[in-house]
Amino acid sequence: MRLGPGPAAAPPGSRRHPAGPGDPPGPHCSGDRPGTYRSVLIRIAGDAAEAFAASWTGTLCWQAPSPYRAGTGRKNWYVIAQPCQVDIPRTTFTEADVDIVGCRTGGPGGQHRNKASTAVRATHRPTGIVVVVDTERQFSLNRRIALRLLRERIEHGDEVAERAVTAARRRIHDELVRGNPTRVEHPEAPEQDQTPQVPTRRRRR
Repeated sequence: MRLGPGPAAAPPGSRRHPAGPGDPPGPHCSGDRPGTYRSVLIRIAGDAAEAFAASWTGTLCWQAPSPYRAGTGRKNWYVIAQPCQVDIPRTTFTEADVDIVGCRTGGPGGQHRNKASTAVRATHRPTGIVVVVDTERQFSLNRRIALRLLRERIEHGDEVAERAVTAARRRIHDELVRGNPTRVEHPEAPEQDQTPQVPTRRRRR
């Protein structure tokens, strides 16, 4: 779950998750003042995690005087909390998942190249990516190139997916609507000294 912008604390029973690729280092984006955060990632775990997260999803309103703006009468402060994807599973590449078929190639290269199945058509079954290589006259060399190209394309696809997820997390900040909150919180005031005061008497003059 992404919380931002504004100061926010992790709900009980939750833990912050390290930021994804492209995020600032660490589990949060620090605010302008000590002890504040502009954005945090929180991972909630447990039997009632889904219901708990749903109760904290949407625009949240904190109603309290600001310790940083003593001269203002504003007491409503808004943040937004939305579920977001953090972890992107990496595609594991193994040759066992690749179907390799020899095929004939056209163009220059001599009679042997035109008649023999020296070109390679390689298909990665989990992703459906297909490459055809006919740059070399030997089947084994084309096969080696095809496997390398498949691996590179799969890694590139994973990187593109990670960037898309990171961009989606950042767009949550733009969804903040000030007003009509789904939840309103009244933070407790700091505990005052509970020591009983001994009454004093004034002397009459």
